Amino acid sequence: MNTLSNFKNVFEMQFRRSSGYIVFFALIQIMMSLGILIGFTYFMPENDPYSILFLATGAPTLILIMTGLVILPQQIGTGKAEGYHEFSRSWPVNRAIILLADTTLWIAITIPGIVISALVAYFHYDMAYSISFSIVPVFFLIALTAIGVGYGIAYLLPPNAAHILTQLIVFAALMFSPINFPMDRLPQWLQTVHSYLPMYSMAEVMRASLASATFTASIGNYMNLVIWCLLGYGGAIFILNRAE
Repeated sequence: MNTLSNFKNVFEMQFRRSSGYIVFFALIQIMMSLGILIGFTYFMPENDPYSILFLATGAPTLILIMTGLVILPQQIGTGKAEGYHEFSRSWPVNRAIILLADTTLWIAITIPGIVISALVAYFHYDMAYSISFSIVPVFFLIALTAIGVGYGIAYLLPPNAAHILTQLIVFAALMFSPINFPMDRLPQWLQTVHSYLPMYSMAEVMRASLASATFTASIGNYMNLVIWCLLGYGGAIFILNRAE
């Protein structure tokens, strides 16, 4: 009961602090989903169903990546500069509860953009999704992995270094990650790199859940995400507790 009460209080604190920009971030996610689904088609000579399927399943993945690996570390960096980070550490609650409340808020921010992307793909391209029963756990697995790694970046690096790294992640995710196109279009060395990083596995499990009749994901993809998720959250909690 005390844990639930602490979670409720911390969530209210985080929500009130974030209330000024929650709508702004949600709008960014919606614009991003429309940019991927519609804007990216201008690069293609024709809108064949296979390529559109990659965009339709890649848009939700990119929304989760941008939220967890880019926006979140930048906001934590701002919080460090403003002293909010030190203030939150003074709260008499377990550090994991602070991360859990913050994670809940960031996951909620991604939902409008993901829903809009699915609706646009369905109505604008007559997309025939074949949704697997695994879509809900896969959504949370990807979201928790992205947010967990984002916490690791934010708490491990100084704010300026984290900001630079997040800008590189934006560039890599949009242009050089096999999220909106097949992996085999990349050079072999980059395919090897992506086999260890989480973004390719995120895209694979999302594709296998939204378009299960066309795509599959391996056990290795799921294990990859679980390992990155544990490393991210474990590292963040360790750093938070060590800094006391």
